[in-house]
Amino acid sequence: MKKAFLGFSIGVAAVSVLLIILLATGFWKQFFYHKTAEYIQARIVTPQEMNPYFGQELEGQIAWDDKLSTKVSLEDGELVIAVLNKEREESFTEEQFAIYINSTDTERKIFLTYIYYDEKTKNYIRLWNAVTAATRPETITLFSDDLIGDRNNCIIVTGMNNRNEHTMTIFRHNPLRTDRVFNKIAELQIDGSIKIQDIKRSLAYQQGITKGQSYNISAYGHDSSSSNILDQIETIYSFNQDNERYEQTNIIKIPGSQVEQQQLKELLSGTTGVFENFIHDLWYYVSPQGTIDSRQYLYFDPDGKEIVFFGDETQQVFHWQNSTHTRYGLYIRSQNMSIVTLLRFIDIELESLDSIRLRVTEDVQLKIAVNTTWDGSYRRARTANLQETGSAIKSGIDLLYDSPWGRLQFYKNGEYTINAPDQNARIAGSPAVKKGNYVFFKIKDQELVELRSDVSTEPPQDSQINRMIYKVETAANDSLSLSHVRLGISGIHDLFEPPITLTPVTVNYITP
Repeated sequence: MKKAFLGFSIGVAAVSVLLIILLATGFWKQFFYHKTAEYIQARIVTPQEMNPYFGQELEGQIAWDDKLSTKVSLEDGELVIAVLNKEREESFTEEQFAIYINSTDTERKIFLTYIYYDEKTKNYIRLWNAVTAATRPETITLFSDDLIGDRNNCIIVTGMNNRNEHTMTIFRHNPLRTDRVFNKIAELQIDGSIKIQDIKRSLAYQQGITKGQSYNISAYGHDSSSSNILDQIETIYSFNQDNERYEQTNIIKIPGSQVEQQQLKELLSGTTGVFENFIHDLWYYVSPQGTIDSRQYLYFDPDGKEIVFFGDETQQVFHWQNSTHTRYGLYIRSQNMSIVTLLRFIDIELESLDSIRLRVTEDVQLKIAVNTTWDGSYRRARTANLQETGSAIKSGIDLLYDSPWGRLQFYKNGEYTINAPDQNARIAGSPAVKKGNYVFFKIKDQELVELRSDVSTEPPQDSQINRMIYKVETAANDSLSLSHVRLGISGIHDLFEPPITLTPVTVNYITP
């Protein structure tokens, strides 16, 4: 009995030691989490490290993942620049699409490769490769969408080529092939922009009962028959079920504004900084009826590498990652400063000397939102007639105040200065004279002011600190009380800091 008990004790101890080893090494995860590890949410990954092949084009990009990897190794000299993972509907495995370039390719072609899980060999294999129309790695986007309406998602690659033309290459799985080979159903290149015309499909499609209507594609290019640089032609491409390709079905002429052509040539010359300086301003949305909507605006700050979007009572700040000049303006790749997986691609076209047109594509990892609410025309704030909206927004004031910060001067051009000659009134390390831009606006009848410090006159710090929003209350003696707030999805949030009182200066004051 004692021997049996002793053997049982030794066995229990051995099993306990084995369990401890398994738990410590994480070996148990291979049994319990092997399948869930395969259900990775579809994502796009951008390069994390600079590669000499790209030069400076990818500077400023932020990786969306810890590392860029494919499920199989690529060949020597092949550099991955984007990855898209998707779960296959017919099995519980992933398939992977990767965009890559070859460092030895002098033509700088950009390729798409397909990697899938082979049930026979129980391994991932690289099955298929195809060249795309894009040649600029820093402009690449890779996503999938059911363009045809048959739930056979197409793989879409957008980007720009060496002629600064927008390109779109679309691949679709060949249903007659069991090895998942893809056919190229569209390849567009144009000096304007390219948009997928996303339409709302029927409830029967949403429920999986019937097919949906195919999406058309619009390509905007220069009207070569016109002497006006701003005249465009919109070419519509529709999917042809017979030959399973997108074909041109309609052409629409879009007349542009009549602007002095020499000025247009200077703005659209592609010279570094010219068009960026032109859009460095506050822009209000113009409705299709031609009225100014001051509840939606944009602020472009090329010096600070920021773009501010304000709409639906929410302010969003994006980091201006990089930009490419186009025939009509600028194509910007930007990243949300709070949600790093949110990219926004902004195609800016010149409409006139005080208005621009935007076509915006949002990329939340795999989710692509086309025809967003940011699409449309915008007018420069200092030329917009804000009285059309009935809003109490001040486009510019010329007033002087005393404050705990120092003497605050608002100028009509949207700039401000704070002169703090008293050393005790200055924040340590701050200059005697601070400069910046301001804008007054309203949210649900609450007046607010945003003060944006000039980074050249402020010590280096977080960009959120250089952008302050205050709730404005007016007293009987025309003094203003500013309460520091934060704007969020749910509205205005008071930060419960002591208010700042601005007292009007009643004596004559001559600014230097």
